[in-house]
Amino acid sequence: MLKNLFIPLIATVLYLLTFVSPVGGCSSFIVTKGASTDGSVMITYTCDGEFHPHLKNEPPRDYQPGDSVEILKWPDNSLRGKVEQVPHTYGTVNLINERQVVIGETTFDGREELRNEEGLLSYWDLISLALQRAGTAREAIEVMTALVDEYGYNSTGESFSIADPNEAWLMEMIGPGPGGHGALWVARRVPDGFVCCHANQARIGEFPLNDPDNCLYSENVISFAVEKGYYVPASGEPFRFRDAYCPADIEIKRSCAGRVWSMFRRCAPSLNLSSDYCRGVEGAEPYPLWLKPDNKLAFGDVIDIMRDHYEGTPYDMTQGIDAGDFGSPYRWRPLRWEIDSLRYTWERPVSTQQTGFSFVAQVRSRLPDKIGGVLWYGVDDTYFTCYFPLYCGITDLPVSYTRGSLQEFSWESAWWVFNFVSNFANLRYSDMIKDIRAVQRELEQSFIELQPAVEKTALELYRTNPELAVGYLTNYSVSLGEQVVRRWRQLGEALMVKYNDGYIKDENGRPQQVGYPESWLKEIIKAYPDKYRVGRARGEEQ
Repeated sequence: MLKNLFIPLIATVLYLLTFVSPVGGCSSFIVTKGASTDGSVMITYTCDGEFHPHLKNEPPRDYQPGDSVEILKWPDNSLRGKVEQVPHTYGTVNLINERQVVIGETTFDGREELRNEEGLLSYWDLISLALQRAGTAREAIEVMTALVDEYGYNSTGESFSIADPNEAWLMEMIGPGPGGHGALWVARRVPDGFVCCHANQARIGEFPLNDPDNCLYSENVISFAVEKGYYVPASGEPFRFRDAYCPADIEIKRSCAGRVWSMFRRCAPSLNLSSDYCRGVEGAEPYPLWLKPDNKLAFGDVIDIMRDHYEGTPYDMTQGIDAGDFGSPYRWRPLRWEIDSLRYTWERPVSTQQTGFSFVAQVRSRLPDKIGGVLWYGVDDTYFTCYFPLYCGITDLPVSYTRGSLQEFSWESAWWVFNFVSNFANLRYSDMIKDIRAVQRELEQSFIELQPAVEKTALELYRTNPELAVGYLTNYSVSLGEQVVRRWRQLGEALMVKYNDGYIKDENGRPQQVGYPESWLKEIIKAYPDKYRVGRARGEEQ
């Protein structure tokens, strides 16, 4: 029997490795059933890193006894080892399966001495295997933890968002160090009606030891920490996973807890959450693991939360001299630098130019799985992208999201089309973003408004012919994906015409000399009081 049928899916998730690099980082926001306006469970995920993603889907398959899954080493695809295959695997689209199980993640590294290079499975292997084998979020946790017990875990610390149509969980895992067995982990179910988030920093603190309906953990998660000296029971302090396995310094708080603070502040402004912890203020309390939003969140609200640059706060990245002449919220890497023996870091917002792809997943218990599970998918920065729906049971994909290379520009690649628009917009961000957001709103709003009618039709088809319903949703998802790319090509061409050579064409197509914002010109004068001065303003000469 074929041994390598698993490889196409693994290729999708191998891209996730890129954010262990210095430019990487991810964010995930979790919305429980009772915290959403439509009763859906939602997970968001930004996969950040300088890479070119290829959208993948895998059909369900049956296997024979003795079949195995080849686990490949990144990036040379050499064989690391094999995992015993199961009799049946579920179909997947990116990081959602046909049973509406969806998984996102962020890497927190933690204690680097706990990485076990001898372990077979990395976090992307665990995600892929869980999606193929699990019919619920709880089953996904069972699959992942059983696999590391049997085959070993070789990644650094990892936070996983795991959801199905009824539950959402946060699981955090780290290795046992060279030669160790299994992994140290804890998983907590997010209470219904609450939201949770994480961004490259372990978030789970204290957890109940006798509540298996809501909390699962490895039997040695505390004793191992005691053995290593990460936790001292005699201190009188309760055991906290995050403190034992991911102690936070000021840079981690600034770049990781800052994202958590901003996601929380947007959905629960009434709490007036202080930024003290993420700014490294001594003695400031960490943010809660989850909270209740002021109002239930609609799908559009969740998208907006992922398009955050700290707007409206003292850390607003569109303001100040560091935002440049046209108020850009983006800062080029490296994120950290040193001058005159002092260390500095730029802000790290949820929305960043380094995002390869992102999604907002909706999973819903009121609908059949292949209609209820939707992955709203986009490439490039969350602020610049346009999300379109991919239903979890579809059998084909929009071609432009499956092709392309980081090494060669192509108008046939969705990723390059979006990157062309966003990179060009950085030349005059404050003006061009208005044109981009107008098209984005037009498309996304039309997709959201169409969703009830499309799903009503799909449900009617499903009652008599499930395969016909899947075909209908496949055609719909593919057509919308290609529609988005065509419209974005047109947008890129229109921006090039409108904003050519520093001019801005008016509504009649006539180039206008608009120049620079007065606020930025004042900064230039402050830096060079006499360099550009030629006299008094016209009409004020004495």
